[in-house]
Amino acid sequence: MIIPYYFPLSSSPCSSLHLPHFLMANAGVCNRTKQGAHELDMYLSRKHDELLASTLEPGSYKKKSSLVIVDGFAVEITEAQASLLRSAKGVRVVEKNQELA
Repeated sequence: MIIPYYFPLSSSPCSSLHLPHFLMANAGVCNRTKQGAHELDMYLSRKHDELLASTLEPGSYKKKSSLVIVDGFAVEITEAQASLLRSAKGVRVVEKNQELA
């Protein structure tokens, strides 16, 4: 299942990109360096891990990947766990993964 979720936007120039404040460089310009991209990957992965850990039982799921472009992640879970995540604060949508033919 892919579970993208939303974080409240700030009023920064990077708002439309959903970037945290620490990823902005001086003068209000987004940090688009390799280091900035790595920091964003790590930040979102940690947030995804925290959401899963606070909602589901440890060891009952398997996170496959974080998807920075949609601020979401792929995780192997049961239908019951998907229902729990749907009701978790900050979760925007839970969709079952579908293979394309």
